[in-house]
Amino acid sequence: MNKSLDPATQHQIERMVDDLCSEFAGDFARAQIEEVMADSVERIAGTARFHDFVPLMAYRFRCERLKAIRRARGEDAESTWDVVFVGLSGGGRGQIAAAVTAKLSERLVSVHSAGTATRGEIDPQVRAAIAELGLDPSEEFSRPVTDDILRGADVIAAMGHSVGVVDVPEGVRHEDWRVGDPIGAPLEEIRRVRDDIDYRVRALLAELGVRPTHGAPASESAAVR
Repeated sequence: MNKSLDPATQHQIERMVDDLCSEFAGDFARAQIEEVMADSVERIAGTARFHDFVPLMAYRFRCERLKAIRRARGEDAESTWDVVFVGLSGGGRGQIAAAVTAKLSERLVSVHSAGTATRGEIDPQVRAAIAELGLDPSEEFSRPVTDDILRGADVIAAMGHSVGVVDVPEGVRHEDWRVGDPIGAPLEEIRRVRDDIDYRVRALLAELGVRPTHGAPASESAAVR
């Protein structure tokens, strides 16, 4: 367990491990859940600005990783496809892409947003652009790239030059999306980036055989709001 966390936080994390053991009973041994939980806490705590949120973020991150491991083993049929969007920070382009994909597919497609240089938080203007889609970005956070998430993916989309090298597992489809970086940009520019991503997501879903459930592009949906 991360030694920098106070005893109360560590106790909260231990209780969450118990919950995970119940949720994934029969799929994973407790020792494996504890190991991946500890790793998730370490990764999240290293970038989080406020340690009060570390247990909850690590719990959600851990759930994603366990489901990805189960999916890689061919044991998870909750969604038709699993798509990972990899950006630099994990709190900009990837979060927009994940939000757009979740909205268009009504979560029939499992989506992840990860960063190769995670900062632990989402740009405030990016949050605003996501909120314009009618989604609640308050519970989103920047996730680091992990091998288990990548191995469980059907598609990995790298969001721009700055991402660097992403180890795409054999048999996983790789997309190279050269889209602008919205971090620190004015809201109007972020909307332009969001529209570009919206177009690319629609094309990807069509190729995967997933019919978008919302006809209007992101810009039109935001304009209505």
